[in-house]
Amino acid sequence: MNRTPPQSLQAAAVRLGTPLSPGATRVLLLGAGELGKEVIIALQRLGVEVIAADRYPDAPGHQVAHRAHVLNMADPAALRALIERERPQLVVPEIEAIATDVLLQVEREGLATVIPSARAAHLTMNREGIRRLAAEELGLPTSPYRFADSLAELEAAVDAVGLPCLVKPVMSSSGKGQSKVDRREELAKAWEYAGAGGRVSLGRVIVEGFIDFDYEITQLTVRARAADGTTETRFCEPIGHVQVHGDYVESWQPQPMSAAALAAARDYAGRVTASLGGLGIFGVELFVKGDRVWFSEVSPRPHDTGLVTLATQWQSEFELHARALLGLPVESSLRNPGASRVIYGGVDAAGIVFDGIDEALRIEGTDLRLFGKPESFVRRRMGVALARGDDIAQARDRATAAAAAVRPRAAP
Repeated sequence: MNRTPPQSLQAAAVRLGTPLSPGATRVLLLGAGELGKEVIIALQRLGVEVIAADRYPDAPGHQVAHRAHVLNMADPAALRALIERERPQLVVPEIEAIATDVLLQVEREGLATVIPSARAAHLTMNREGIRRLAAEELGLPTSPYRFADSLAELEAAVDAVGLPCLVKPVMSSSGKGQSKVDRREELAKAWEYAGAGGRVSLGRVIVEGFIDFDYEITQLTVRARAADGTTETRFCEPIGHVQVHGDYVESWQPQPMSAAALAAARDYAGRVTASLGGLGIFGVELFVKGDRVWFSEVSPRPHDTGLVTLATQWQSEFELHARALLGLPVESSLRNPGASRVIYGGVDAAGIVFDGIDEALRIEGTDLRLFGKPESFVRRRMGVALARGDDIAQARDRATAAAAAVRPRAAP
């Protein structure tokens, strides 16, 4: 456990009041998807008044927040107007596509505290900022990489990093716009796909050389306030996961790994999160081969692979985030092994219904989260099956069976 000296925003826990009253503690979430929804629920259990913003109406978090707003959060004027209207004590970014220059201004002017910090939101809003921080400033091992602003630059970047490689928009989520390129003939298609899949049309990609790794992990890292006013860093047990086209489909906890690899993973996670600063949870993604570890990405917020913690930890990643950002004590230990498995929509339709829920929940040790997204797509994540087990193999089998039992379909 690492500690840093007290800072002005960390000197005391946030005073908790009564929602919808003059003494309320108000938190504004920028992004109200399935992860934001769980954060909102965790905050409300602590008596916090929560305002949720997203780019489309009736987002999952909108359905449980005290108030909801629909806006383009990448629009500086719209974002500034929302913050001035709601006057939250805390602003919590839950997505990347945000006008982070506004957050920097808000923090400088003392209008609100940004979680974990405006600098963290600004640096991690795209892959370029965080990759340069990790590799060039902190010296963490990463895959070879280059950035490109055109197809010609993309071709030159691939010459530098080699094939196979990964081409990703500098700003995207859930694998959108990402391609694995094995042959130069695929580059034009990868460039077009990256442009269509980016959260914001920046016309810029990162090209990453391929690493021959054994597995990927998410090292959830919590920066929380200690009793003496310092900031302490705590680590959850590592989460293993499977991704398809850059999108998580299955995760489990704990991921078995060597003591040397675990120590390196936590060292890298601790260093990058300390550099970003602030309070809250970070999802640090790493590649592992034997005892070797490479840094991949970091999100200064709950991570989708961390949905598994709803079934495995005494405090889920959402409860950890809520407590940490309020300056409250946290407990990051594992309760039991577990797994999660994504439930896809399977159909393009609005207001879908789900068959097989009873069948899924009859499987021992299982639970479900149906996100309540108003519109389904074939490959849109509409829910997740959770399972606990005596070990991760049993938990994965249970989660896979439960997810398979749930059958989304268009409403009659």
